[in-house]
Amino acid sequence: MKNKLTANLALFMTALIWGLSFVAQRAGMEYIEPFTFNMVRSFLGGLSLIPVILWVKASVPDTRTERRRHAQHINLVRAGIACGVVLFLAMSVQQYCMLFVGAGKAGFITALYIVFVPIISILLGDRLKKEIIISVILAVTGLYLLCYKANTGFDIWDLLILLSAFFYAVHIMLVNYYSRMVNPVKASCFQFFVVGLLSIILVSLFETPNVNAIIACKIPILYAGILTCGVAYTLQIYGQKYTLPVLASLIFALEAVFAVIGGVLILGETLSLKEFMGCIFMISGVILSNLHSDKRK
Repeated sequence: MKNKLTANLALFMTALIWGLSFVAQRAGMEYIEPFTFNMVRSFLGGLSLIPVILWVKASVPDTRTERRRHAQHINLVRAGIACGVVLFLAMSVQQYCMLFVGAGKAGFITALYIVFVPIISILLGDRLKKEIIISVILAVTGLYLLCYKANTGFDIWDLLILLSAFFYAVHIMLVNYYSRMVNPVKASCFQFFVVGLLSIILVSLFETPNVNAIIACKIPILYAGILTCGVAYTLQIYGQKYTLPVLASLIFALEAVFAVIGGVLILGETLSLKEFMGCIFMISGVILSNLHSDKRK
């Protein structure tokens, strides 16, 4: 019970940090280019976890057998590469779109990864349930109200953020699969170095990093790097280790709410009545997509 309560609190803090990170990501685009932002924040997130790993290693005796240690190292490499590659895809698409999409809207579209989780589960063999069908209808209706414009239709950037939401859903499922096999701090550290290394490729192809601009962007980068990457993703892996994926998804739904609050209070963003109704439909779909399993448990 204690582990479960601690895990749920960790997931709540994850949702809060992730929600406000949209503000940092949007603000960061005023200073530097998106792939440079991701590269720096990822390396910063990975580096911030190394002291924690060394402290735990020095303070906790390692009683594992050589065979078990070898097996866990293999799982750690697999988890770091798999989670890192998928997280790189999600972060790259999302961050580039933040050049054109407000923090609040981006937060709500990204929150649809919680709807994608049960849909992917169905594709992997789970039974289709009526709650999933209704939740998808609500989510699509909300997406229409939030993003559709009478004169131009759907914005390509909104749809690309929806694509990043799919990658985030895959990442959550990978985390759930590996979380019981690996040390959460080590896995989080590994995955961010993978994201950072892959981001170097995009930076070298499409951008020209400027040291002075990176320094000027220090506050958004520090938040996105240390809190969003170093702290929140580690809390995610820890929380999912002791909590059902369904309950984790419900808590993660708060991310969209925090994104809107942060966008309004910090960036001065506004939502029209139509967009606000879209948010209501989307959050309803997100919650309903998980209620059936939660009720059964």
